[in-house]
Amino acid sequence: MSKLNNLVEWFADKNKVMIALSGGVDSAVVAYAAFQALGSSAIAVTADYKTLSQEELLSAKQVCSEIGIEQMILDYSELENEDFVKNDSNRCFHCRMELGDHLIKLAKTHNVKIIVDGTNLDDLGDYRPGIQALKENGIRSPLVETKFFKSEIRDIAKSVGLSVHDRPANSCLASRIPWGQRVTAERLTRIELGETLVKQITNLKQVRVRDIQGCAKIEVDKEKISIFDENIVNQLSEKLKLIGFTSVEIDKEGYRPGKINVISNWST
Repeated sequence: MSKLNNLVEWFADKNKVMIALSGGVDSAVVAYAAFQALGSSAIAVTADYKTLSQEELLSAKQVCSEIGIEQMILDYSELENEDFVKNDSNRCFHCRMELGDHLIKLAKTHNVKIIVDGTNLDDLGDYRPGIQALKENGIRSPLVETKFFKSEIRDIAKSVGLSVHDRPANSCLASRIPWGQRVTAERLTRIELGETLVKQITNLKQVRVRDIQGCAKIEVDKEKISIFDENIVNQLSEKLKLIGFTSVEIDKEGYRPGKINVISNWST
């Protein structure tokens, strides 16, 4: 537990902190450590910016309940931000710049000078323009500063009893739409419903439904692809078409983070 102690110690000399908390394991462990060090002087903030699934929002609420930390909700819509909606390769940058602005304003009203997030060392190896945006807003990443990798974060989450310890990594629903195709409320709704349906029918936890110009391209871990027999594919095809998809395809290459980013920019 020495690494957890290091993380708790990171917060020890801070007067008051605000944690940008999603529904995932990384920010959950940050919030846990902050609360251990600071008690009620640690505040968790979850942004409901209309591209995060309800599943993630509920997970964030559950995490805060398990920790005992106060949770605030930032309520705004990224769909009102044209830089985000146009969905170019800097979408995540625009998203996180806007989030940073909202967090800073909220922090000032509560006399909080330090805002932190759940970025860890593994995140630094991916294409993550959102991380740069958070840095530009002065948001700090204690998991990076105390040198945490994802596997260590999961181990600590499990050891302290956080239910998200084995929760698959997730991202905002807009990440299912290829760059160059506009992000709309209609597409986000059918993506969220689509992923819920796939999880219900297959009992799989790690699922992505990519919206490729109306085609639902389903990604799961490669070793799980064999579960998609003719019966399941037919069920999925029927249900996904009912919610607005024009066709359904199983990605034979399997899921990997960031895959959508390498798809060519198609016009809307």
